[in-house]
Amino acid sequence: MLCHFKPKWERRKDARPQELLAAALDLFVERGFAATRLDDVARAAGVSKGTLYLYFCSKEELFKAVVRESIVPLIGEAEGVIDQFEGNSEELFRLIMTTWWGSIGNTKLSGLPKLMMAEAGNFPELAKFYQEEVINRGENLVMTMLKRGMARGEIRSVDVEIDSRILIAPMIMMMIWKHSQGVCNIEPEKLDTYLEHYIELALHSLLLKK
Repeated sequence: MLCHFKPKWERRKDARPQELLAAALDLFVERGFAATRLDDVARAAGVSKGTLYLYFCSKEELFKAVVRESIVPLIGEAEGVIDQFEGNSEELFRLIMTTWWGSIGNTKLSGLPKLMMAEAGNFPELAKFYQEEVINRGENLVMTMLKRGMARGEIRSVDVEIDSRILIAPMIMMMIWKHSQGVCNIEPEKLDTYLEHYIELALHSLLLKK
């Protein structure tokens, strides 16, 4: 959410909100929410803390803006793809999961699930926000794919609520692996191979045998 007051001078190029959001994402992923200071975000973006407050009223609002400007639009795009897709369920599942990985899992955004899991207990309001804006919509997206496939006779009858969460879990786990070096012994360069194997296993379980 942007603040309700505006600077009295023409803002400099380096004071644009998008640059502040990019700096905030880097620091949130690197340090976590609690340890990230607004002073550090402003410094990383090359502006003063006062300039940051011209756009974002608090660290919580800054975090929400990062999520709303980065992940939420991607979910909206995926929803649109599912609504308009004319191919079969196998093609759609491959497209959605590979695009999800390419636009989120293989980017800095992949650090946000670990951040939320680590800090949700200390910041319940942010956890609720993330649940509503990201998790619920992501689950609904997968449920829509499953319902579509069942209606077309391409996917076996499943519990869409439970199975959507099961299908999402490996994707989230791979993102957590990326940011857990020294704990999970998974080489980052092998994650694309894990994705390929996950998609094959998921489709083998879901698709009706011809």
